[in-house]
Amino acid sequence: MIQTINLTVTGMKCGGCETNVIGKLTALAGVERAEAHFKENLVSVDFDADQIDVDELEEVIIAAGFGVE
Repeated sequence: MIQTINLTVTGMKCGGCETNVIGKLTALAGVERAEAHFKENLVSVDFDADQIDVDELEEVIIAAGFGVE
């Protein structure tokens, strides 16, 4: 089942940061779509909850060097 989550992500300062986060998330099995907006500290992800969970999404963002609130 596809779900959408909006995460508050800190540390994104430019379009390159957005691209980095989107690339890391969309490389994951089960992620259908990811959008990032550094000015709003927002990352939106459509994902298949049967394949991946929110904790895993957050871990990938943190591993990329950003914070999740």
